[in-house]
Amino acid sequence: MTDQLAILKSRGLLVDNEPAALNYLARIGYYRLSGYWYPLRVIDTETSLQEHRPVRFDHFMPESHFEDVVKLYVFDKKLRLLALDALERIEMALRVDIAHRLGEKDPCAHLNPDCLHGNFAKKAIIKGPNKGKTEHQVWLEKYDTMLKRARREPFIAHHREKYDGCLPIWVAIEVWDFGLLSRLFEGMQFTDKNQVAQKYGLADGAQLAKWLKSLNFVRNVSAHHSRPFMYFAIMAKLLAVICPNSSWTQRLIALINDFPSSRNGMLTLQDLGVVEGAVEWLSQFQK
Repeated sequence: MTDQLAILKSRGLLVDNEPAALNYLARIGYYRLSGYWYPLRVIDTETSLQEHRPVRFDHFMPESHFEDVVKLYVFDKKLRLLALDALERIEMALRVDIAHRLGEKDPCAHLNPDCLHGNFAKKAIIKGPNKGKTEHQVWLEKYDTMLKRARREPFIAHHREKYDGCLPIWVAIEVWDFGLLSRLFEGMQFTDKNQVAQKYGLADGAQLAKWLKSLNFVRNVSAHHSRPFMYFAIMAKLLAVICPNSSWTQRLIALINDFPSSRNGMLTLQDLGVVEGAVEWLSQFQK
């Protein structure tokens, strides 16, 4: 850690408290923090123009401080935790909506191709590793894998014994991850998707299917230390229906307003993908 800090200092990064900086490098890691000091590195204008992408030198701009990098990391961590909070609520609500809608057709609708859209359940994939299978068959393989992992759960064992192996959708849906959930929604019939989408103020179920695919990506990047801000607008809109009295949007706005600008002015909200006017747009979803 001492060598890493020495390298940063030699490149012009100012360190106000060396023991604290060494502690952060040990706990967070050099390479994770590197994404947060990247905007403080000097831009290589000539190479950037040649390669048509931003390229930066290793050395830092004047008045770049290690402590500002840590503040940005902490801010981003709070942002990711806020995203995971929203996604959990959205996922729980959609589990109920999908299970209710399909369960009215057949308790085991998730296994029944006739309850799903033909393109998903009956049309064969024409290329790739799953050639010859339907999307539903591929989905079922993933579902079976998740079911095996959860086989020791008491509610799984109970229903398998009671229902002779077939788990009704309102039980089976509890072992799905967000990806499996969003993929089955995409494979539902148009009328069923539209019915669920209307609850969230959307006339088109295809639009909600796209949103869920995006939110599945967000769930993954939020759990793996990437920056998901571009999708917070979707979360705010859905949560306004799912939890109308929630303070989630207020907490998001408060966090944005508390953004830790760097002392040299080079760290901005735009580095996290926050567009101009975001707070004003989000304000419409406050309770």
